[in-house]
Amino acid sequence: MITSSASLDYVRELVYQRAGIVLGVDKNYLIEARLATLARELKLASVEEVVTAARGEQARKLNPRIVEALTTNETTFFRDVHPFNALRDHVIPGLLAARSATEPLRIWSAACSTGQEPYSIAMLLKTHFPSLPSGRVKILGTDVAESILARAREARYRQLEINRGLPAALMVKFFERDGTDWTLESGIRSMVEFNQFNLVTPSTPFPQADIVFLRNVLIYFDEATRGGVLRRVRAALAPDGYLFLGCAETTASVPDMFERVHIGSTVCHRPRNPA
Repeated sequence: MITSSASLDYVRELVYQRAGIVLGVDKNYLIEARLATLARELKLASVEEVVTAARGEQARKLNPRIVEALTTNETTFFRDVHPFNALRDHVIPGLLAARSATEPLRIWSAACSTGQEPYSIAMLLKTHFPSLPSGRVKILGTDVAESILARAREARYRQLEINRGLPAALMVKFFERDGTDWTLESGIRSMVEFNQFNLVTPSTPFPQADIVFLRNVLIYFDEATRGGVLRRVRAALAPDGYLFLGCAETTASVPDMFERVHIGSTVCHRPRNPA
């Protein structure tokens, strides 16, 4: 059954309003493929039936499922590696030295998907800063999709996910075999708190942070949404804090708020003026 233009338009508008993600008509194939999978899960005959149900009495139940189905959840352990080297060698030592022993360092992994990014940070801390007292660093992982966060909290990963970016030494040190999968040890899991959070909901305050990982997220937003998110990040970021974006992302939407800084082989952004 062919999905109508009206139904595809409904999905595009829904995803934009709820997640800020822009899906042009060139992404119709993606909408069809992702929602065809959802249709099979729901035992519905077609994408058209999914959308029809979502526009009716099942809106409250199905609209979040549609948004989750069309949210990209691509992530790996220690993705691109250089930002983590910057954390280890420069950012974390400098921020810890600038704060009192009782003042926690707050790290926010926004759009964390299934948790590999915040868990990578936790493993880095455990490996390279073993004498840090419990609670000195607080790591928060957030995502718009609660079903994805459930996987992050479970911290159980397939072999393919383990193979993508995780050094063998850390796999041996921090993971246990669980059937054909691998489960992260409880000590690392306890270092990360996961909460559902929507970056594009204007009424929701951003969490205060010293370090923000907002990587490979802005590329899915239009210019206005990017600017709004970056302004709110700036307001929540400590004056001496650090913002890490994806390789293809910049703060050009708010040129007066951040300065571009090179640390080793990576680039990050620091507040230019007081918030």
